[in-house]
Amino acid sequence: MRRYAAVAGQFYAGSRERLIRQIEGCYLSPLGPGSVPKPLPHGKREIKGAIVPHAGYVYSGPVAAHTYSAIAADGVPETIVILGPNHTGLGSGIAVTNETFVTPLGDVQVDAEIANAIAKDVIDMDATAHREEHSIEVQLPFIQHLKPDCKIVPVCMGIQDYSAAEKVGKIIKDAIKGKDAVVIASTDFSHYVRKDTAQRLDRLAIDCIIQRDPKKLHDVVMKNDISMCGYGPVMAMLFAAGGTDAKLLKYATSGDVSPMSEVVGYASIIVR
Repeated sequence: MRRYAAVAGQFYAGSRERLIRQIEGCYLSPLGPGSVPKPLPHGKREIKGAIVPHAGYVYSGPVAAHTYSAIAADGVPETIVILGPNHTGLGSGIAVTNETFVTPLGDVQVDAEIANAIAKDVIDMDATAHREEHSIEVQLPFIQHLKPDCKIVPVCMGIQDYSAAEKVGKIIKDAIKGKDAVVIASTDFSHYVRKDTAQRLDRLAIDCIIQRDPKKLHDVVMKNDISMCGYGPVMAMLFAAGGTDAKLLKYATSGDVSPMSEVVGYASIIVR
């Protein structure tokens, strides 16, 4: 089965040529890392986890480019597990799928071994949850641009409470042990608030992530009512990745791209 692109031509360019130019433009943007990366075939592979935004490329693409530039320099893994929130409400509460994803850059194969291994407990094998969801799809062209044969494991999380995120993270951690894999959490931060409010609230959440403390992140998001759409995937990523160090690569808002009274916050973070 194939899962065809749901947001091509909306969140990102709909043709191969325009999409490649758009991705390269994200790297070269004033908000981007400044150069188009050349992946190292034998990098150090220190990156175990990461956070990337998932809005339209015109707004969040340059911020996302920081994470993918870091992965390129570190050595692109064989498999990237992508945890994203379920914005549509379709399908199972937490779902993985084996379907081949299709973008204007071609097919993206799912790592069936890992996908099948994690389809247990709170994680269902369900394609419906992925059918219209953009949070995972928008990561795929960036990955294909770096390494066309990189496999993915897409996990869509409608249920994002602490207990569920912990279970998801530990299931993934066990499944990728000994494998060449990186776990990415796809999330935007504050939604539709004043820029100064977004910066203040997002800093609270980012500090918890830098401390690699999923419980503190959960409590801070709940206490401060931070409209971070993928806090569950971020918690699960932290449980799965482990690591000894986390680093904020870039933070910006949609207001840094175009003047607006209410903004959405974006961050690129890596866990090593």
